[in-house]
Amino acid sequence: MKLAVIRETKPFERRVALTPEVCKQLIQAGFECHLEHDAGKTSFFDDTAYTAVGVIIQNDKSALLAAADVVLKVNPLTTDEIASMKKGAVAISFMYAATNPEMVEAAAKQGISAFSVDAIPRISRAQKMDALSSQANLAGYKSVIIGAYHLGKIFPLLMTAAGTIKPAKVVIMGAGVAGLQAIATAKRLGAVVEVSDIRPETKEQVESLGGKFIEVKGDDSIKIEGGYVKGVSEDFLKRQQEVISKHICEADLVITTALIPGKKAPMLIPEDVVKNMKFGSVIVDMAVEQGGNCACSEFAKTVEKHGVTIVGEANIPSMLPLNASELYAKNIATFLLHLATKDGFKWEIEEEITKGSLIVHNGRILK
Repeated sequence: MKLAVIRETKPFERRVALTPEVCKQLIQAGFECHLEHDAGKTSFFDDTAYTAVGVIIQNDKSALLAAADVVLKVNPLTTDEIASMKKGAVAISFMYAATNPEMVEAAAKQGISAFSVDAIPRISRAQKMDALSSQANLAGYKSVIIGAYHLGKIFPLLMTAAGTIKPAKVVIMGAGVAGLQAIATAKRLGAVVEVSDIRPETKEQVESLGGKFIEVKGDDSIKIEGGYVKGVSEDFLKRQQEVISKHICEADLVITTALIPGKKAPMLIPEDVVKNMKFGSVIVDMAVEQGGNCACSEFAKTVEKHGVTIVGEANIPSMLPLNASELYAKNIATFLLHLATKDGFKWEIEEEITKGSLIVHNGRILK
C-alpha cells in the first residue's frame, strides 16, 4: 500500500505525521512511503533524511493525494485535501469528529474511510497508539517551562549569603497526562505544587509525584468514560472554584489543563479570581484552543490583566516539534500496523480499537 504524508497547513503547527526512522520501519514492513516536499522541515527532518531510508518525495500535493491508499496527517484533513483522495482510500489523523462535522461529511461524500486517532479507546493494549497521551505528556512539560520563563522568580528554595529565597508555589488544575507531567516537572525544578482534579482517584498519583491534592467533594453530575471527564455540572464547577480560589490567589504560577472532548473547555478561573491573584503571578491556560479555562486568556496570545500574565499558547505540543513528531509517528505506525498489512486493511469492524476509532467507512458515517 502507498502511504502519503502531507505538509501540515494549520497555523502554529510544526509537527509531521511520520519521521524518517518510522518510515524506514514501515518500508521494511512492505509499505511504500511518499512525502510531500518539506513536510518534515519544521520538525527538523529534511527531505534528505527521508530519501536516505527509501521515502519518495513529491512536489505535487494533489497527485500525491490522488495516488495514495492511506493519507497520514496530524491535524484533520481539509475538505480540499479529502476531495483530492481516491474513492476507497483511508485517512488517519486527529479528526475531532464531534467538532469537525464538515470533514466527516466530506469524507462520506468522497467515499473514503477515516480513522480518528483521538477516538482510540484508552485500553491497555492500545497504549502504544495513544497519541492524545503522548502529545499531552510533552505539553505538560512545556507548560511548566513556559510558566517559568514568564515568572519573575525562580522555582526552588535558595539559601544565599544575601538571604533565603522562598520556593515558588505552583497550582495545577487537572491531573490527567498533561497535569501529571506538569507536576513532575515543577517538582524537579523545586516548586511547591498543589493540584486540583474532580476525579478523587487521581489523589494517589498526585501525591506519588510530590504534589499536594486539593480535595473538592464530588457529586453525581461528574461523568467519566474511558478515563476522560465527559461532563460536569455548573454547580460542581462553582463549588470547585470556591475551594481552590484561595489556593490560586496564593500561587505564583497556575497551569490549567481541563478539557472535555467535543465540548467547550470548562471555566475554572473567572475574572474576579484573576483580580485577586498576586501581582506578577502567571497563568498558563493549556485549554485555550477549546475556549480556555481562564476567562481572561486569549487564543495564541500572552496578555497581562490585573497584574497577572496569562499565556494562551495555541499549540503547545508543536513547540517541541521534534519530540512530538517522533512520538506521534510511533503512535500512528503502531495503529496502522494494527489495522492493516502491506496488502490492505483487515476491516475487523467489531474489534474494539477499530470500532472506537473508525468514523467513516467507505463513505458511510458510523458515528
